[in-house]
Amino acid sequence: MNGSPSPDPARAALREHDAGERVVPSEARERVVPPGAQGLAGRLAQLRARIDAAARCAGRDPDSVKLLAVSKTFDADLVLALAELGQRAFGENYVQEAVAKMDACRDRRPEAGLEWHFIGPIQSNKTRTIAERFDWVHSIDREKIATRLGEQRPESLPPLDCCVQVNVSGEASKSGCAPEDAPAVARAIAAQPRLKLRGVMAIPEPTEDLALQRMRFAAARAVLQGLRDELAGDHAKAIVTLDTLSMGMSADLESAVAEGATIVRIGSALFGHRPRIVAG
Repeated sequence: MNGSPSPDPARAALREHDAGERVVPSEARERVVPPGAQGLAGRLAQLRARIDAAARCAGRDPDSVKLLAVSKTFDADLVLALAELGQRAFGENYVQEAVAKMDACRDRRPEAGLEWHFIGPIQSNKTRTIAERFDWVHSIDREKIATRLGEQRPESLPPLDCCVQVNVSGEASKSGCAPEDAPAVARAIAAQPRLKLRGVMAIPEPTEDLALQRMRFAAARAVLQGLRDELAGDHAKAIVTLDTLSMGMSADLESAVAEGATIVRIGSALFGHRPRIVAG
């Protein structure tokens, strides 16, 4: 023993990789930085700084805003690279892609404790898989979907955390129920013992107008408050956990946080350019 630190095989492997070597020690192979992960730590730090600044500007605790990394179309390598940096919550839009990614992450890092959120449009024939595999669902906009998810959530799992997706911009091309229909969808969720009503999700029409951004996010916040008022009588227990506003993305997270967002869903500002994928 000479007191000098022992070499880290993972760091040695990375040096060999950068030098063009192809041989990687088996104990370090899983920790080699995957393609596309360069700069990931810096982007994550920048995003956390943006969230922190936005929260403080709004007079809020930065810890009250959760970062959801939207990993759709990105592979398990990048998810696990982010997990190594402390990120635990990941959002997915496509069921088949997500399940394959979940399995790959579980097989390679069973101890990672990742939390999976489904944030895409929900087809009736996908509800069983969503109910069985995800921790959260943000995009429930029909009573029928709520009922199916509740009936298909396994008893062995905790209740599925659920948000009502509301179309606050009135776009015909966007998913989400009309604000006036949100109470009926929320009641359908609250009526299911295997579901837990958590709040509202919104994806407003993109705009660079900051005042319009805030107005639309404020509309989502008003829907959440309306649900609290509507459910106070017949579903009083549901109000206890009705605390979530899932809104805000890479271009407008500051406006979202200013209007009360508790989850911001970030993809491109974190992962970079998104590759094409066939939905499944």
